[in-house]
Amino acid sequence: MVREWDARTASSAEIASLLDTLNAVLAADMPQDPPWQNGSLREYLTEVMPGQRRISWVAQPESAAGGSSDAVLGQVHVLLLGDIGVLEVLVHPAVRRTGLGRELVRVAAHRVYQEGFSSIGAEVVGDTPAVDFYESLGFTREYVETRSVLDLSTVDWADLAEMAGGVGAGYHLEFHPDGPPDELIEAYARAKAEVRDIEDGELRPSSYDAQRLRDSLDCLHRRGMRPYIVLALHEQTGEVAGLTEVVVPAQHPTRADQYDTIVAQDHRGYGIDRAIKARMLLELRSAAPELTEVQTWNAQANEAMLKVNAELGYRPDRDWCEYSVDVAELVHRLDASR
Repeated sequence: MVREWDARTASSAEIASLLDTLNAVLAADMPQDPPWQNGSLREYLTEVMPGQRRISWVAQPESAAGGSSDAVLGQVHVLLLGDIGVLEVLVHPAVRRTGLGRELVRVAAHRVYQEGFSSIGAEVVGDTPAVDFYESLGFTREYVETRSVLDLSTVDWADLAEMAGGVGAGYHLEFHPDGPPDELIEAYARAKAEVRDIEDGELRPSSYDAQRLRDSLDCLHRRGMRPYIVLALHEQTGEVAGLTEVVVPAQHPTRADQYDTIVAQDHRGYGIDRAIKARMLLELRSAAPELTEVQTWNAQANEAMLKVNAELGYRPDRDWCEYSVDVAELVHRLDASR
């Protein structure tokens, strides 16, 4: 039984069952990843940026009375943003290869088509069954990043402190839990806008203007995800020369997510990238003592950042791929195969 579902009004039992399904998927496909917790999970599933919408469906077994039970065997949600719908599908390993995943995608694709969107994207983790699943539906790979993971128990903290102090003269570093101070928001957004990489993945859009940056920080907090920022400030001008962002989610508080690391074009060559990332890790030791790992994603062509990450101790983990498909073609293909 597949039905539209709203996490805001879902029962606590449904939220708990969805968490069980998510962790069963992780255990089967990505056993090195930490299991998720129920901290702010409802908020994680509902809060979105202004102008975005998330629509969800769940698959539940029918009860003896003919209705649905609280068990969630599968879920699909689509985030509508810009001109694309971004799809995410979960199917419990115990009910895979039953056609449930295809049915969840079919239901979501019909809604995306009705909403007037022309394409659907999906983040697909390499070396998991999701690759064959999406490719069998006609999705094509558009972009690949490498995920790397740093095990904090392996870090040489004295060496890291030396790296953090290796920034060139004329710059100083600042640590800001919860995001940049308001007086630096404009300069912070300018730094991000100046170096926007046209090869950035489109399914995780960054924030390149001040108001969107404020909205993004507010959304993170509502979702139970605490941001930490390290800035490199150019002493002569007061401009943000570099920045790095790490987010610690309540849903998996032992593994943090590295977001953007940026050095403005005029300030490259002064060791800022390595220094700000090293300083961040040093600060997180006391600011987020529950952390045991940090994960980061980088374009495979970004050799400079991959080199910095290797110096810090990150180890490549697996590919992280963006796929897309034409909505009308997907709807036709799925309807024809029923």
